[in-house]
Amino acid sequence: MAKIAIVTGASRGLGRNTALSIARRGGDVILTYQQRSEEAESAVAEIKAMGRKAVAFQLDAGKIADFKPFAERLRKALQQTWQRDTFDHLVNNAGHGDYALIESTTEAQFDGLINVHFKGVYFLTQTLLPLIADGGRIVNLSSGLTRVSYPGYAAYACAKAAVELLSVYMAKELGSRGIAVNTVAPGAIETDFGGGVVRDDPEVNQIFAGMTALGRVGLPDDIGPMIASLLSEDNRWINAQRIEVSGGQGI
Repeated sequence: MAKIAIVTGASRGLGRNTALSIARRGGDVILTYQQRSEEAESAVAEIKAMGRKAVAFQLDAGKIADFKPFAERLRKALQQTWQRDTFDHLVNNAGHGDYALIESTTEAQFDGLINVHFKGVYFLTQTLLPLIADGGRIVNLSSGLTRVSYPGYAAYACAKAAVELLSVYMAKELGSRGIAVNTVAPGAIETDFGGGVVRDDPEVNQIFAGMTALGRVGLPDDIGPMIASLLSEDNRWINAQRIEVSGGQGI
């Protein structure tokens, strides 16, 4: 029986790449998106073309009030599409970039980052716990910026640091159910994240490339397959770990 993974924020970037990588390894995928419904449905079509099952749901990962209605839609989809009451893997990927120096960060910017990257991860996982199968996996996305610093990323990095500690506590509390929880921390990646700054600004791209042992910034194909591999039985004994996937950034 195929494993079922939920990947939040899967209409673009790392989330989309992760969803497709899971499908390539024989998994079925439930994607969430905030606004890009056409891109999400095109990802669903790609997954189905591989012979796997997939559905997409709209979800604002920072809007806690929407989580229970989402769980009910999810429960119905599991029964209708898979004839199951549970899913196996949760990848908390959804996020956004909002960068400012500490002296100019607004409360709205700060709250937006915390709500999506930390509070949302906490309470979405809490809401979905009854639907996660025993022996399942949770992967929370962090950032290489929790280990190396770059001006303007303080609030974002602090939210991600909170997620890293949350993953350790999740692993401890969910261990009795056989659920493994890990953090994946990508380095700088060429996507449209944060307005595409790493991809589209040559100066920023070269700064991060110069900080990386392999001499370039990352690509989505450097991250999605790694997450899919982490969800496989080959890595069943990895738990409560922060795994940085950055090409050797900042060493």
